[in-house]
Amino acid sequence: MNIREVARVARVSTATVSRTINGSDKVAPETAERVRNAIRKLKFYPNDNARALGSGRSSLYGLIISDITNPFFPELVRSFEEIAVQYGQEVLIANTNYDPSRMETCVRRMLQRKVDGVAILTSEMEAHLIDEFSSRRIPMVFLDMGVISEGISNIVLDYAAGVDAAVQHLSDLGHSDIGFISGPITLTSARIRREAFIASLKRKRIRLNPAFIEAGDHRMGGGHDAMARLLSRPSRPTAILASNDMTAIGAMGAIFEMGLSVPEDLSVIGFDDIDLSAYTQPPLTTIRVSRPDIARTAFRALYNPSQEATPQGAEFTIHPVLVERKSTGRMVPNGAPRKRKRATDAGIRFGKGEPGR
Repeated sequence: MNIREVARVARVSTATVSRTINGSDKVAPETAERVRNAIRKLKFYPNDNARALGSGRSSLYGLIISDITNPFFPELVRSFEEIAVQYGQEVLIANTNYDPSRMETCVRRMLQRKVDGVAILTSEMEAHLIDEFSSRRIPMVFLDMGVISEGISNIVLDYAAGVDAAVQHLSDLGHSDIGFISGPITLTSARIRREAFIASLKRKRIRLNPAFIEAGDHRMGGGHDAMARLLSRPSRPTAILASNDMTAIGAMGAIFEMGLSVPEDLSVIGFDDIDLSAYTQPPLTTIRVSRPDIARTAFRALYNPSQEATPQGAEFTIHPVLVERKSTGRMVPNGAPRKRKRATDAGIRFGKGEPGR
């Protein structure tokens, strides 16, 4: 089946068929409908590559993420794809795993497929790769790291507000010895969250104990090991805020292995509100970052059906909110140590992994 057969059945030229497929407004409505009927009748599937060459549009948007194994990202991918489909667009997904060489490969794939825009929802990207898109006037939207200019937008997560809500919640429960497990300090988003935690304690006049801050890797294994280090010290916090939910879940595993309880001995708060966090034991109190909101914002920042000009970049803010569950509780003054549990009571093994978001 080819375009000539469609033209014969619709009684038009092949050029008219091509214009109809590409959405040209130069085809009369009744003629365009006749062409579409012929396409349906013949079950003709247009060649998208040829279509892109003819129209300059691929109807394809790139989505670059950091770590497909972190539940935050599949939920984000699902939301982005759903809204793209609503607008009749397709999505090309690339996972970098924080590997610079893989990032280079991802960018090449996006350029080869002639994406109409790209959402770069990772924590780091080298300037020369950004220039590859800019030089071809391909719109971009970043998460936390974009510099606003023509064709470049940025989505800001209000980490300060989210961390502040978590610290306030713990303070209201009577906690003043509050610890923090960060992500890798090499990641911009992890540094921002750590700095937000320190600033929040200062604003609330809560003493910062440097011994209560540990670095993880945004994976359960890293959270587990960081919590184990905190628990091995002479004094320990009564509450922990983790840089993401995966870290918090790993931290709870270490707490259980030490024969302690959540929240009776330590309160734990995560960050992100991945689906899994509602089903841990106990369910995890966390700061919700809406993936659908990020996805909708990212797609709409890129979507430019006319493509008459590169859109001017803009900045958007996503506001996290506290979700209170059962992993936080009141601090018991001078409380006696709880009965130690067996390490197997946790029921979960935590493996090592590469850095997360």
